[in-house]
Amino acid sequence: MCAQAASLDTSRYPHRHLLGISGLTAEEITFLLDISDSYVDINRRDRKKLDLLEGRTVINLFFESSTRTRTSFELAAKRLGADVINMSVSTSSIKKGETLIDTAMTLNAMHPDVLVVRHSDSGAVSLLSEKVNCAVINGGDGSHEHPTQALLDALTIRRRLGKIAGLTVAICGDILHSRVARSNIHLLTALGARVRLIAPPTLMPGKIERLGVEAFTDMREGLKGVDIVMMLRLQTERMQGSYVPSIREYFRFFGLDREKMSVANPDALVMHPGPMNRGVEIDSELADDISRSLIRDQVEMGVAVRMACLDLLTRSLRGAFEAEGADAGGEVGG
Repeated sequence: MCAQAASLDTSRYPHRHLLGISGLTAEEITFLLDISDSYVDINRRDRKKLDLLEGRTVINLFFESSTRTRTSFELAAKRLGADVINMSVSTSSIKKGETLIDTAMTLNAMHPDVLVVRHSDSGAVSLLSEKVNCAVINGGDGSHEHPTQALLDALTIRRRLGKIAGLTVAICGDILHSRVARSNIHLLTALGARVRLIAPPTLMPGKIERLGVEAFTDMREGLKGVDIVMMLRLQTERMQGSYVPSIREYFRFFGLDREKMSVANPDALVMHPGPMNRGVEIDSELADDISRSLIRDQVEMGVAVRMACLDLLTRSLRGAFEAEGADAGGEVGG
């Protein structure tokens, strides 16, 4: 199926927004991955630009800085032909005391088609989505979720290994503060993967096994026989107090290197959502090993996933408005 085909069945994703992976069915997740897959080849063509979102406006509203995610969304929207506005929160009225609800009302009056929002508070993006008429995509909220990151991770795995079901995936590092970990847990378990979490006790959420995962505090024990090792960044900006004795000690016990990787499957692959702290979460030699590392693939898949999400949500929104217009027309005509 081609993503830009007019016959794209938007009923297979019956949601107005993309706020998280939690709550999505395996079928809905697979549908998003299938559409994203079709965009990979488009992004590899000499002429990449489409006109699917011509006349549409996408606003990137990032309350937290993120060069990778914002740039990826901007590139995705522009390749679809949309007009893109990047709002600088540091110089906006938001920094002058405007509330999130006021911001939502202001943006709503501009009639954008999609808002891509990143916020430091969990739940803030969901709250904003209730106050606007356009589609909203969660670009990461607090330590809650980062849905497009989980989708691009899954697409990367699926394209390399041909499946997700039956794989054993280890997510390692700062689980406690990671929205990437939470979205990946929801997605991978929904699609039939076995998920292990590896972290020091101070960075492992309590009762995390309730999400259907296995928890380890020993790196070598947790990595035994895994197919994918997904490293996470130490999110020191969310830490108040000391969670690790020192960076050196953290790398010694929880940094990924070839010695620790030796207990994983011989052909196990390495992932990292970026930005990487080399020598903290992962050894540079391993991160740059193109036979084992999928890190560059993840960046490429990110643009394809975000194009798919923008395409699908704008089509769904247009369909809803057309249906409302038809209803209103029927009332007047009657």
